[in-house]
Amino acid sequence: MPPHLTVVEHPLIQHKLTIMRQKDTSTASFRQLLREISQLLAYEITRDLPMTQRTIDTPMQEMEAPVLAGKKLALISILRAGNGLLDGVLELIPSARVGFVGLYRDEETLQPVQYYFKVPDSLQDRRVIAVDPMLATGNSSAAAIDLLKEAGATDIRFLCLLAAPEGVAKMKEAHPDVPIVTAALDSRLNEKGYIVPGLGDAGDRMFGTK
Repeated sequence: MPPHLTVVEHPLIQHKLTIMRQKDTSTASFRQLLREISQLLAYEITRDLPMTQRTIDTPMQEMEAPVLAGKKLALISILRAGNGLLDGVLELIPSARVGFVGLYRDEETLQPVQYYFKVPDSLQDRRVIAVDPMLATGNSSAAAIDLLKEAGATDIRFLCLLAAPEGVAKMKEAHPDVPIVTAALDSRLNEKGYIVPGLGDAGDRMFGTK
């Protein structure tokens, strides 16, 4: 089993993340950088995908060549901000199946409230990658993983842009079998449950809403 938390410290990821954190970065730039970082993070989270061999013909000769094994991956976007990561990962893995989990955080209780759930079939036979830019309290992420497990998923990874120690601890407690891949582990949450230093509300910055 991979380590519970992997922080990908690749220079390109860290440079792009720094630009995203800046409060004067435009919506268009934020969205483009998130797509680029998600592709780089996808390399890490797919590093141990199962492989098999297939006979192919090159222009020179026949050979046994490596290909991905098993059913197509399932990418699950935790709405709405997860769509920003989803777009980039899909460009890298265009044959993946896609699902959506709609959760919003009650601003009073900080607890997740479900409003939508639609995922591919045969989750038990697929590697499932759940994506959400921010792992803050961990409540919504843990609730989304609960729903995916109820739908049959057994091989799950969680991909995020930023994580807070509180969210990592919550996920490790609730789902110790789900490895997390992120670009940065920030210092803490503030009293409103936002990641500090963070980058603000990822959904608002991605979609230009307030």
